[in-house]
Amino acid sequence: MFFLAEYILKRCLHLIFVLFGVSLLTFSLSHLIPGDPAEIILKDMGVEATEKEVESLREELGLNERFLVQYKNWLKNALKGDLGQSFRTGGDVAEEIRVRLPATIILTLGATFIMIVISLPLGILSAIYKNTWIDHLSRGIALIGASMPSFWLALILMYILAVRHPIFPVMGRGSLSHLFLPAFTLGAGMATTFARLIRASMLEVLGEDYILAARSRGLKENIVIVNNALKSALLPVITSFGMSFGHLLGGTVIIENIFAWPGVGNFLVESIYGRDYPVIQGYVLWMSIIFVFVNLIVDISYKFLDPRVSLGRKS
Repeated sequence: MFFLAEYILKRCLHLIFVLFGVSLLTFSLSHLIPGDPAEIILKDMGVEATEKEVESLREELGLNERFLVQYKNWLKNALKGDLGQSFRTGGDVAEEIRVRLPATIILTLGATFIMIVISLPLGILSAIYKNTWIDHLSRGIALIGASMPSFWLALILMYILAVRHPIFPVMGRGSLSHLFLPAFTLGAGMATTFARLIRASMLEVLGEDYILAARSRGLKENIVIVNNALKSALLPVITSFGMSFGHLLGGTVIIENIFAWPGVGNFLVESIYGRDYPVIQGYVLWMSIIFVFVNLIVDISYKFLDPRVSLGRKS
């Protein structure tokens, strides 16, 4: 347990450098987006602004400061938990994100659940019944799913399950039924990728000597699959899941807009259109923290799946 605590502490220290790099990169990129925030804000307010008024607003927002001064001021405040005020709404960025983040987390977890429910049986059955009709069907479903853009799948699901047959609500957030369509759209795309990964990993493990030895001892096939093969086969899959979690979080931006899901991704798109630098910076910072912690949990889970794994320490 001491090694585990030491490992977690080291990873948390690495997190500081990762977040510093991400924040600097995001701050630089957000300032490279074409368009002047001051002009856009005044235009959104319906004001025919003069050059003097635009300049005055730029001064008020601190945009006339040198880039490094702006970044230093932002970083100093961020370390105190203050992510600044939104250029568009004038609201506290940390509070704006805090209010919307739970909806995005719920959507991501829902998509993860859908992904596991689809990919796990599909990948396992495909490996067990290799080169049979079950395998061909599973691989065909995975291929179709991987080739289908998420926005297209979203439109099809909305038309069939919300318009033609009004089973699920088409937009918004409320009951669990509101979650199904956006979560399924987001999770199904990733499920096809993971189904193929699980199949490949299972096929490799099923050919190992210890699996043959377990079968030769007369163990039932389902026990061999669950107790011996699946545990080892899941290690590379979990590694890939940690890396893919960022894709799921990023994918919420598109899905939230299609289904009018009131998450932070929807808020981000509006902020990008409005060149709302503090919100963009705050969003990326929050997502980076979540992504790094998910990967830390994934790394720790190796130890429980396979005790032979050494966490950052030479065995």
